[in-house]
Amino acid sequence: MLMAHPAVLRDLIEQYETLKVLQAENGGAEVRRRMDDVAYTLCVSTGTRDVDAALIAARHRLPGARPEDDSVLSA
Repeated sequence: MLMAHPAVLRDLIEQYETLKVLQAENGGAEVRRRMDDVAYTLCVSTGTRDVDAALIAARHRLPGARPEDDSVLSA
């Protein structure tokens, strides 16, 4: 499987988190569509099928992540 560059993963995580805040604030259809697109891209980039698993996998692939660190699970 091809692995996404950490810079790409970091950008996708940031986009998803920003869109999640926007979704909570106004819940517009365009924000939801963009959020779905970013979630899909995260899943493809990490080889997962669930956005929560994709976020965990992406965070663990970032520089400085520790494999034994499961702190992202409580987020």
